[in-house]
Amino acid sequence: MGVVTKRSSMTYFSDGADHYSHRVRIVLAEKGVTVDLLDINPNNKPEELADLNPYNSLPTLLDRDLVLYESKVMMEYLDERFPHPPLLPVYPVARALSRLWVHRIEREWSPLVDTLVAEEGKKADKARKELRESIIGVSPIFTDRPFFMSDEFSLVDCCVLPILWRLPHFGIELPEKQVKPLLDYMDRSFHRDGFIASLSEAEREMR
Repeated sequence: MGVVTKRSSMTYFSDGADHYSHRVRIVLAEKGVTVDLLDINPNNKPEELADLNPYNSLPTLLDRDLVLYESKVMMEYLDERFPHPPLLPVYPVARALSRLWVHRIEREWSPLVDTLVAEEGKKADKARKELRESIIGVSPIFTDRPFFMSDEFSLVDCCVLPILWRLPHFGIELPEKQVKPLLDYMDRSFHRDGFIASLSEAEREMR
């Protein structure tokens, strides 16, 4: 077992190509958190990571003696630790609904993205088709609200945007006329200072 180096600042071990890592980077950037961001090659992880995280997985967030290694937990922790701007609604019902949307994205879209990253051939084609159809299906929700089921940018957007950003990389094209509200949302969101600041070098090359 290696020796864990004590760090004076918050440290984020991130995979620059991974959408789970990206969602947390968006939260960090939106809140302007000072963080030591380490872009880790998942095939060449530092020994320190295995000492910190029992799963030796990415992403991992280190804040003094606290180590977090689940992206949704990291996002909520950061939202509570740095409350401005808030990325979850104040009221319990709205907050619960936001968490439910994050859960649905995790259940419905994230596995398809993971398949596209890991597989080729028929499995990837099936995942690509399912993800495209599902994304087209949610486009109307952006007609009345500027963000994902909300008037304010939230943790839900932080989960959705890394997936939408990767669509060209996965070979997914959307029908422009059919999904104009969604494309407008993407354009607005991709031009946010926080989103631009969140992008890794690998992600910038995806488009």
